[in-house]
Amino acid sequence: MKKWFKANSLFLIGAVLGAVAGFFYWKLVGCASGTCAITSKPLNSTLYGALMGGLLLSLFKKETNIPKSV
Repeated sequence: MKKWFKANSLFLIGAVLGAVAGFFYWKLVGCASGTCAITSKPLNSTLYGALMGGLLLSLFKKETNIPKSV
């Protein structure tokens, strides 16, 4: 279990930070009309932020098993 958390730590940190940012975006900016797909509900905004944060930070993960080209 520790090995999995260590291997995916950047994604998990990004997901947590993104979720917090998504929630605060909903809280502070939100959607005045209520018809916005992402920011109309706090759950949508939080999940979208978590996904985007996780994907963003997972870009910085170093791959260790890259074959060397000749």
